[in-house]
Amino acid sequence: MKIICIGRNYVNHAKEMNSPIPEVPMFFMKPETSLLPKKNPFYYPNFTKNLHFECELVVKINKLGKNISKKFAHEYYDHVGIGIDFTARDLQQKCKDKGHPWEIAKGFEHSAPLGTHWVPLEGKQIQDIDFRLVKNGELVQKGNSKDMIFSVDDIIAYVSQFMTLKIGDLIFTGTPEGVGPVEIGDVLEAYIGEEKLMNLKIK
Repeated sequence: MKIICIGRNYVNHAKEMNSPIPEVPMFFMKPETSLLPKKNPFYYPNFTKNLHFECELVVKINKLGKNISKKFAHEYYDHVGIGIDFTARDLQQKCKDKGHPWEIAKGFEHSAPLGTHWVPLEGKQIQDIDFRLVKNGELVQKGNSKDMIFSVDDIIAYVSQFMTLKIGDLIFTGTPEGVGPVEIGDVLEAYIGEEKLMNLKIK
């Protein structure tokens, strides 16, 4: 199973990171060990002092495909979920400064917790989905899939040029503005619409 993550897919997030707007989807990978078993707490890793949350909509691929046309991409998923792309921002910056890959800042153990369940999609609903992240009772991130630079179908068409998508592969579709740090003791709650899909404790 692959975990494909899209970077800088919301204009305001790219701006808050002082990064240029990409011309094509920018993606990186996380290993399967990045998944956090459901209902388990997240343990703050000892190799970072600046861990950031990035709340994202996630789609799960439901059939095998390669070189998928955008007009058929909607046939390759039928559920949406929510996830956190935890990022060791200090490690990421060190890697960027040296021109090195930054998998250690994104792909570490349990860095990609998912919500408790998946939400079925109907028609073109994927193009207009509200989601949000609440930290310790305070709204910290709010987004809608219509504000993506590259739609889910754009992403699937692009990524599948380079690799076969398999059943069960996950695509983290990018985070809106408002990313920020977490500390031990924090509680993160993530919603799609009014439906809560995550209640994650940081230990």
